[in-house]
Parts: sequence; structure tokens; C-alpha cells
Amino acid sequence: MSRIRRNEQLAPCLTARMLTLLFLSILLGGSSAAQSAPLDHAAGGAPDKPAVAVPPLPEGSWRFIVSGDSRNCGDVVMPAIAAHSAQFAPSFYWHLGDLRAIYKVDEDMAFAAAVNGDFLSCSLYLQRVWPDFIEHQIAPFGNLPFYVGIGNHEMITPKDKLQFRRQFAAWLDQPTLHDQRAQDEPVGQKPVAQKKDAPAEPEAPPTYFHWIQKNVDFIYLDNAADCFVAAELDWLKRVLKRDAGNTGVKSVVVGMHESLPASLANVHSMGDSGVPEARPSGERVYEMLRTFRDQNHKPVYVLSSHSHFYLENIFETETLQKKGNPLAGWIVGTGGAERYKLPVPPSAKARKDVYGYLVGTVDAEGTIQFAFQEIQEADVPPTTRRDYPAALVHWCFAHNSQNTDPSAGEITPHCAPPPPPPKCE
Repeated sequence: MSRIRRNEQLAPCLTARMLTLLFLSILLGGSSAAQSAPLDHAAGGAPDKPAVAVPPLPEGSWRFIVSGDSRNCGDVVMPAIAAHSAQFAPSFYWHLGDLRAIYKVDEDMAFAAAVNGDFLSCSLYLQRVWPDFIEHQIAPFGNLPFYVGIGNHEMITPKDKLQFRRQFAAWLDQPTLHDQRAQDEPVGQKPVAQKKDAPAEPEAPPTYFHWIQKNVDFIYLDNAADCFVAAELDWLKRVLKRDAGNTGVKSVVVGMHESLPASLANVHSMGDSGVPEARPSGERVYEMLRTFRDQNHKPVYVLSSHSHFYLENIFETETLQKKGNPLAGWIVGTGGAERYKLPVPPSAKARKDVYGYLVGTVDAEGTIQFAFQEIQEADVPPTTRRDYPAALVHWCFAHNSQNTDPSAGEITPHCAPPPPPPKCE
């Protein structure tokens, strides 16, 4: 989220041990809900559940999965997504950004340290935070291709975009993305020298990318700084132009962190940003995608996170309906982050206080049907329960929500100063 609450600072006089005890007392006994008995996992794993009947895929069809925002409790929820989604045999998982909190210590990391009698200071947290994401949120997916997008929390000081590009270079330049770049722009990457007389090193991979898989072009756009820069817009224009002339591309799926302006979640999107370029650059992308769809008769699906709830048909607003048939859009910020209040009444298409992921089922003609799959406490796999005791698992599902516990997201130390005014870069 762009506007982060930073009013509650822990008293500087508290020692590391006192902070550890404070955190444990809040987590384990700070409320009646936290004290309520979690599910019985005496055997060390989730209870047996009836197998979900997944319908067989028609010939030529395939599936992928996507979600975003896995800070706070992602080390608990993301392994559950990995385990639960295996029943759909997805071709890949796509993360839409906000991997870890950065401005404060994530609760799952703090608890993992506290149960061992340690206190996770901000300096240690910031050293470990992205390696922790790799170990506890990417690794559970095993050999399943994992595409990682950048979100605004990856830009919070002392982290920045270049650090993100270097840390996740192996994922931003995995073979499918590397080969697609080489095909799009055969010139290749230029080496960048860090110092005079020092050996050059390859430039870190960019944070916006695309890859064509079977009959679909998957495009990730970087709006982590609340805008799309000119170079990115030019790149998108070239990608869409190639897709228009490529008979093998039947549809386009566009992922990003923040939703485009004028959506149902406009109050937490590019539509209400203080960055001058935010709204106009977002509106331009919307029009580029709508024009591509209408002129080429190829479906366009737009996925985002940033808001921590599930919401369908996000572009079905009066403003966008006046411009023509709105694009198909979803928000799926349900990867473990503190859950937010909905901008519309709850329904099957607007769900609060849920974790989960979106399953896209692609048919032979490139048409995609999306369905949300909720993750519940019982879905947390035994391997995760061995690392994180039942008290934390239960806290994540019972308390990590602005709807049920407004203070739940502020029980760990703050690490980052208030950010400077955002810039489009």
C-alpha cells in the first residue's frame, strides 16, 4: 500500500528481550480470539480433508495461478497456496508484488525468531527479508515456474528497484523471459560498468516483462512507483503491436501491482495517487489495452493486487462504461497480507478476509475462465506447521485483518522512516 500507517512507534527504551516478550504476549494471549483453541493438529499436520473434485481439462486447455501481496503472513499462506493449487496442475504461479512489508518486521518472521528466543532487529530483518521470501514463499512451489512482479513495498527505503532487480535476477531473467527478450530485441543486453577500470557486469533484468505461452501473451507492467514511465509505455506499445499481427496469440493477460484508474477500488490505486503522472499514464494503458481488444478481437484480462481482498469486474464503473465495454479485471491481493475492508458490499465476487489465489483456465482458443480458490487454516501444510506453531497460524487467519482487528498489523517494530514524496521513475 502507498500510504502506510507509521504513527505507532515502539518505545525506544524497550530492550530486544522485552520486545520479544511483548510480541509473544500479544500474539499468544493478547485477545480472546487469539486464546481460542485453534484446530487440533496433534499429529503435526492439517486434518484430513475430502479431496476436491477438479474437473478434467478439455483437450488443448491448461491452467495457471496468480495472487499478490504476501507480506505479514506470507510465509504461512504461500506454502498453503503451493500445496492447495497442486490439484489444478498449474503451468506456473504469478506473484503481483508486495513480497514483504519492509517498513516494519513481518509477523511471520518475527514469530519464527521469537520462538527460538531471538529478537529480529530491523537491521537483521532487512538483511534477511528477501532471502526469506525466496526460502519460504518461492521454494514451496518446487519446480513450478514462478514469475515475480514488483510492488510498492519493494520500493520502500532502504530497498529500491535496483536492489530488487539484482536480488531476483534469476527469476526476472529465467529462460522463458530471457528467450522472449532475445526474440523481441535481438540486439541483446548491454554491459554496464560499475566503476572506472572495473570489469563490466550484465545489466540487471527489467521489472516489466512478458512471455508468450502457448496461445496467450502474459505481460507484467511495473507501476510500483504509482506510474508507468515513458520507456515502459513505448515497450508496451511494441508488444501489443506484435501481438496484433501474431495469429498465434489469441488473448492477452496483463498483470500489475496497482489497479488502473477509475476501478471499483479507485481509492487505493493509480486513480488516487499523488504522483502527477499516475492517473494519465494509467488511463493511457487502459485505452491501449481496450483499443487492442476492440480492434483485434482478442480478449484482454487485467489482474492486479495492492488492495488486500478479492474483487471481480473491477472496471465495471460508470466512468469506464462511458468509454465503451469495460475491460475484464480482477484484484487478488490475497497472498498473506493484512486484509482490507472492501469498497463494495461483500458478495461472491467481492470477498473480504480471505487468502487464496486465482485459477485461470485457458481453452484451445485462448479464452480464459477465472475462479478464486480460498485458502483456509486447515490448508496450511505440515511442513509449514513444523516451522510455525499453531498459535501463529491461527493468528494469521483470525487476526490479520483491518475488519476484525484494526491493530493486528502494527504489533511488530517499524523499520523504515516516512518515505519522501513519490516520484515517477
